[in-house]
Amino acid sequence: MEKYVLDANLFFNMEAGLGLGDKTEAVIKNLTAIVKKLKTSKKAEFFLPPRIVTEFLSFFEEKEQPFLKDFLSAVTVKSPDVGEISFPAQVFYGLVGDIRERSYRGLNIGEEEIEKAGRLMQGKEGLSTKDFQIKIGGVIKKFRERYRQATRRGFLDSLADLDLIVLTKNLDACLVSTDEGVIYWGRMFGVKEMPAGAWKRRLDDLSS
Repeated sequence: MEKYVLDANLFFNMEAGLGLGDKTEAVIKNLTAIVKKLKTSKKAEFFLPPRIVTEFLSFFEEKEQPFLKDFLSAVTVKSPDVGEISFPAQVFYGLVGDIRERSYRGLNIGEEEIEKAGRLMQGKEGLSTKDFQIKIGGVIKKFRERYRQATRRGFLDSLADLDLIVLTKNLDACLVSTDEGVIYWGRMFGVKEMPAGAWKRRLDDLSS
């Protein structure tokens, strides 16, 4: 039986090429039908860590909708066993090095944006609080965008991301995600993966 660990972004990234629908609700409903069929025939099983379930549900205001309950009753929600698994020290050296580099890039961006803000506000010391916030707002927005790109893109930025990788390793399953950071670090940790664009074809093969 094939095993798949699913990331929440599969249901919201309509550019992933899953071929399961043009809207999130359609993707979930269509995948639920496939999951039930493949579980019944004992050809595949599908897993989500609890933190990913929480992340998944956070996108919906009404969390008790029948199609959501139907989906969550079809998949297996399982926590990773962090005490069961070990990773090579090389992975953690790479992780620490990456964190250090991202922190340095974030610091440089902060310095650059502070300088921009200082130049922007020269001669405007008498601005009201409201006018000051309007004036400085663009700088803050730009800083947030640049900082996020420098420190988070292509990185494991949550415990939920790490849960995906560890659970995949625990189960000797395939990781299915569209998140660049999860995919990259999944490879570093040596887990199997299934490209999101090819996953639907594999499911179709199993269903036939």
